[in-house]
Amino acid sequence: MIRRNSLLLFWTAALSFILSGCLYPEEKLRQNEQPYEDQLRAVQTAVDQFQREEDGILPIKTKENNPDLYEKYPVDFGKISPRFMAEPPGNAFESGGIYQYVLVDVEKNPTVKLIDLRIAEQIRSVNIRLLAHNYPPFKETLADNVYSLDFKELGFAEEPYVTSPYSGRQLPLVISGDGTLYVDYAADLYTALQKLDKLPAPGQDIRSLLIESSPIVPAFSLPYTVDEQGEPVFMNKKKPA
Repeated sequence: MIRRNSLLLFWTAALSFILSGCLYPEEKLRQNEQPYEDQLRAVQTAVDQFQREEDGILPIKTKENNPDLYEKYPVDFGKISPRFMAEPPGNAFESGGIYQYVLVDVEKNPTVKLIDLRIAEQIRSVNIRLLAHNYPPFKETLADNVYSLDFKELGFAEEPYVTSPYSGRQLPLVISGDGTLYVDYAADLYTALQKLDKLPAPGQDIRSLLIESSPIVPAFSLPYTVDEQGEPVFMNKKKPA
């Protein structure tokens, strides 16, 4: 119940953020939707400067409840602005934009990336209906602790999808045993794997393939690896990553 209540609070906050966009002029909203390279570079420079002057400490917010790897290190603009940059970029959540700036590879090479918060809105309606049920209507077992949903039981005439920030294709939603919704990025990962000369080893989290040529991280996702045929599959949590 605690987990489900915390999810409700998260999605309520996400909805409030997205609805707040209605207060911005249309031109301003269009500007806030672009992942401009110069904005990424500006934040990266500010993060690097902060880390140098603070003896290796990174300007990040602390997140509770064991967040996923790509949601774990959000940039704390209160620590770098206005000291290292005048203000957060226009496309940042803090400025009314649709992106949350995060850091990846924090141990070796802290790199600024983006979470597309429109994904939160696309799955919000599903989560609200899910929270209204005493127990998630699981449909099929897809992997260890990963399931598809019976969307008709949730009241949907058609299965809802999420628009991929990488390919624009429609991606399905899956759910874990604790009732958390995730985006299934398998189709995008399959495309990324086809471009490799050498496939990753089974047991390796392959989600990093999606951010090698994109500023967007695969938010709201589960870890993936490859099977013996080299195709993307959900990582079995019972096996070491």
